[in-house]
Amino acid sequence: MRCVLAAGILFAVSVASAHGQTYVPAFKPETLKGPPAGRPNEVLVLGSTHLSNAPAAFKSTMLAPLLDRLAAWRPTAIATEDLSGLQCDALRRYPSRYAESVKIYCPDITAATLATGLDVQAANAEAERRLAAWPATPSAADRRHLAAVFLAAGERNSALVQWLRLPAAERRAGDGLNADLVAALTKLETRHDESILIGATLAARLGLERTWSVDDHSADSPDSPDPAERKAAEAAIMHAWDNPVARDRRARDARLDAGIGKPDGIMTMYRAINAPGAAMTAYRSDFGATLVEPSPQQFGRNYVGFWETRNLRMVANMRDVLGLYPGTRMLAVVGASHKGYYEAYLNQMHDVRLVDPLTVLK
Repeated sequence: MRCVLAAGILFAVSVASAHGQTYVPAFKPETLKGPPAGRPNEVLVLGSTHLSNAPAAFKSTMLAPLLDRLAAWRPTAIATEDLSGLQCDALRRYPSRYAESVKIYCPDITAATLATGLDVQAANAEAERRLAAWPATPSAADRRHLAAVFLAAGERNSALVQWLRLPAAERRAGDGLNADLVAALTKLETRHDESILIGATLAARLGLERTWSVDDHSADSPDSPDPAERKAAEAAIMHAWDNPVARDRRARDARLDAGIGKPDGIMTMYRAINAPGAAMTAYRSDFGATLVEPSPQQFGRNYVGFWETRNLRMVANMRDVLGLYPGTRMLAVVGASHKGYYEAYLNQMHDVRLVDPLTVLK
């Protein structure tokens, strides 16, 4: 039965693919790479487990071998799976659609707004102005003030980069940072979150001034107000996810979690979730299965549409940064299920060259 179900999913996916694409465009941007001179934009997509869900045995110190390898690659920009302060500000203006998204994904910036007197737009403009004229050797006061501005801008990971770049004795209130903001930063630096423990930590270690928040939830929409429809949608998606590939994936993840405390546990985990076949496993267990689920309301297609839109917009946010700063070496830290989509979409860009993460993680 197990083999029959797996074969059924693959057959359905292949049939859907055949029916959906009979025309193949002649223009293939992925074959037209540039520039002919100058340093190319390079992107290393690091698929990550969400460390907020890490097993109890996990400790941040376990990330040391991973951080050492990533630091040796020397990225010049780090993108993380977080909403920018500007997007959160836009979502807050449309509560009928995004109230739940704001609650889940957007930090409360009230304290930073009061401390600095800057709203989100003004704080982002001030951060950009300061960085454009940033001294070669900024003072501790410079860094404390910029950390406060980043918090008001809704860019708490970048605020943490400035905080971590301060000598321990200078991590204190002053220059826009009040006691509440200092407490928030102190708490933030130990949070189990890959954007912090990998992204911000590595940025500070490498002497970068910020990280880039590239997540996007503008494709979110509220659940149906009809309880029966919500129940039907949940049942359809959960049934699609109950497939052999998904069960094998969960068993693999459980084994990786169980081995996290071993000497090479973290590296074993990151090599596994960044292996060449991992993206297809994620697709077959999740998006491919939901794409062909047979509910008359087509709940699975709604879900896949949201997922593709979100990833396209996330990649567009990264491409925006690469366009502003040609020759960037970008490390993109993102949940493992996004990795295949990131790489597929980034590979279409004329001025982006992908880096094999396994060459860095070896």
